[in-house]
Amino acid sequence: MANHPTYKVIFYNQGQIFEVFARQIYQSDLYGFIEIEELVFGERSGVLVDPSEEKLKAEFEGVKRSYLPMHAIVRIDEVTKEGVGKITEAKGNISPFPMPAFTPKGGGQD
Repeated sequence: MANHPTYKVIFYNQGQIFEVFARQIYQSDLYGFIEIEELVFGERSGVLVDPSEEKLKAEFEGVKRSYLPMHAIVRIDEVTKEGVGKITEAKGNISPFPMPAFTPKGGGQD
């Protein structure tokens, strides 16, 4: 197999932290988004099945490419070998970053 880089992408989505591994990652033509392609999941080579990875596989079943908002990205690492992807509940003070650049006027305050 040729030496393809693998990226670990950690992002925040609807109160959960997703950790996925992908072969392709780049800035999207859609402003403010990162594209990830060729998601990598562990091989089932035995009886042991990881339920968190199965949940992740089900979430991305049939997905060719994902567009992630830049403000939802927590971290992107280029890794030497892929690990096990997972979905965990966000705990603590994790919130989307940054705050909107423009806020609408409202509430009668001018």
